[in-house]
Amino acid sequence: MSADGQGRSHWFDDEAGPVVRPYAMTRGRTTSAAQHRLDLIAVVVTEPHADDPETDPTLSPEHVDIVGLCRDTPQTVAELSAELDLPIGVVRVLVGDLVDFEFVHVNRPVPPAELPDESILRDVINGLRAL
Repeated sequence: MSADGQGRSHWFDDEAGPVVRPYAMTRGRTTSAAQHRLDLIAVVVTEPHADDPETDPTLSPEHVDIVGLCRDTPQTVAELSAELDLPIGVVRVLVGDLVDFEFVHVNRPVPPAELPDESILRDVINGLRAL
């Protein structure tokens, strides 16, 4: 017999409420259908023409929360993960879904390889000073 005296064990805290596993939120997926590249600092912005996500039966409560958070203020993927208390991988899949459904768009940071070389910037500054 278990500690609760009823022959079954409690593997969760009654005060925590229902437990939903991360893989259930993404339906077992580890990537979104379009394979969006979502860095931790990619900024998620709600589309201005997006319909009310609460009326869409295909969206989960987590999808609706993401759209709501990004409607007020654009959020990075890392901020969404922290705010929703969800793993980064789950947030990436959910944001990818929302991009596919055109509820949000993502502003990606410029990759370091595409940034101008420091020596070129110094040459430009020196050229401007010479004027």
